[in-house]
Amino acid sequence: MNKGSAKVLLVEDEVSLGTIVKESLESRGFNVEYCQNGEEALSAFTKDNFHILVLDIMMPKVDGLSLLKTIRKKDQYIPVIFLTAKSRTEDVIEGFKYGANDYIKKPFSMEELIVRMNALIHKPTQPKQEWLAIGAYYFHHEKQLLKFNEEEQFLTNKEAELLMRLLEKKNELTDRSIILNALWGSDDFFNARSMDVYISKLRKKLSQDPSVKILNIRGYGYKLVV
Repeated sequence: MNKGSAKVLLVEDEVSLGTIVKESLESRGFNVEYCQNGEEALSAFTKDNFHILVLDIMMPKVDGLSLLKTIRKKDQYIPVIFLTAKSRTEDVIEGFKYGANDYIKKPFSMEELIVRMNALIHKPTQPKQEWLAIGAYYFHHEKQLLKFNEEEQFLTNKEAELLMRLLEKKNELTDRSIILNALWGSDDFFNARSMDVYISKLRKKLSQDPSVKILNIRGYGYKLVV
């Protein structure tokens, strides 16, 4: 896939903003399907294949959070960016809980949106990943799978990337700000809170082996202890 040729599902109930974003993305070579509510978007998603979703949170019929929850049952991997006018930390964290990969607050620049989209779509090609041992677990970074005995758990893109960062420095301290800047783009308060949510989710998914722990070294970062 060439840069800028991605197929985008854009969902925004504010028609003036949605039209502007659609036209701006298309002028840069993206193929955009625009829906004005979550119900239309879910129908479009089930009928076609997309490379990325850009979703508003507050929408009629089906809101963005409910839409993403349904989509994640069908597709664990497609990148999702939330567009939101909300500023409450709880709303941002809720979006990450449902499997969002990134968010951007209104008003925003098209340049910033496109940079964030391309960061998710055009990830550098990595060599084929094999299963990596984490205690009694096996982790496949490329497939975003975590296996315990014969039981497999799907990981979101962010969960897999975060676990890989911790595993690369197994039994060593991983600096909090380095992870935040690498995976979230900055180490601000909102991103720090969302990372805490993802750490909690990984702890739960690794809880069947008591020898595997993710320690919080307050003020410094995290350590994956195996």
